[in-house]
Amino acid sequence: MNRQLLAVAALGALLLGSAKAQEPMKIAVIGLVHAHAWGHLPKMVAGKPATLVGVAETVPELVAEAKKIGVADNLIYADYNKMLDEKRPDIVWAFVENNRHLEIAKACAPRKIHLMFEKPLASTYKDALAIQALAKQYGIQVLTNYQMAWWPSNYTAKALVDNGTLGKVYRLRGVVGHGGPSSEGPRNKFFFDWLTDPEKNGAGALMDFGCYNALWALMYMGRPETVYATVNRLQPERFPKVEDNATIVLHWKEGSGLFEGSWDLPRSFQELEIFGRQGSAVMTNGKVEVRKGRQPAANADILPLVPEKAEPIAYMVQAIRSGKPIEGMTAIGINVGVIEIVEAAKASVKTGKPVKLAATATAK
Repeated sequence: MNRQLLAVAALGALLLGSAKAQEPMKIAVIGLVHAHAWGHLPKMVAGKPATLVGVAETVPELVAEAKKIGVADNLIYADYNKMLDEKRPDIVWAFVENNRHLEIAKACAPRKIHLMFEKPLASTYKDALAIQALAKQYGIQVLTNYQMAWWPSNYTAKALVDNGTLGKVYRLRGVVGHGGPSSEGPRNKFFFDWLTDPEKNGAGALMDFGCYNALWALMYMGRPETVYATVNRLQPERFPKVEDNATIVLHWKEGSGLFEGSWDLPRSFQELEIFGRQGSAVMTNGKVEVRKGRQPAANADILPLVPEKAEPIAYMVQAIRSGKPIEGMTAIGINVGVIEIVEAAKASVKTGKPVKLAATATAK
């Protein structure tokens, strides 16, 4: 009889655990001053693939915007610590100023709440290392979200390099940018205010788009030996505090990279050109154009990403449930490296000279 009772109890525990594993995870949002929030919040309101349990924001105009898209009154909090304690979310997605990312990590990590940040990971290298240390100490996942991280074309281009189609890669050229951030309407006004502040953002276009370029550089060629950067202020009346155009030159022992980030472009660009000894490829959203030697250009076949790796919340949920670390473009290690490069670029701008990175990165 005792054995039967034990067996029944074990089966009940197994079924309970299985049912719990299938329950939707709870996600909360801290801050709405980052304009990217408005592209993701409707999906959270719909409850897939995680259930929205709270939104912490104190700006009345932004709270009103959240309510317009269906965030219920009882989900709005002025105090995010109160929200975290009452709602106990599994995941927090922070849409705050870059220099507040460490503050949010200090609040969430001890509570064992997994974190998602809009790129970049932090406004300074020191803060990026501190966030990484907190994640390790408390065993939480940290995902840095980039729009392009969910483009199948990015992974198609990387596969061409990994399988040797282009030969040895020795040069990269990246262009990322658009005509500059808008300040019209409440969703953009507060975003513009901090994005054009050198302390809150970490820089101007150099940070905003340089982080994309640094991420590509690390993906394809690893940590560079030197970083050299120059900036322009082509629209000082519009952006009086920060640069609106930036160029970064990276050097490796066996290659180089030229990267541009700008708020002055006539249209939107997110383009990477990869040069190998046998061929080259140009990657944009939805397209990878390949040239082998002097042959005509051909478009590579682009396969869709599996659902759990096709958008940020689904990937975070999958990582938590599987116990596997966040990998690739959104992983914490590579994004600490991104901020190391951007910070070196800022130092180079000040001195007018290349900055040599330490022989080994700060312990991670």
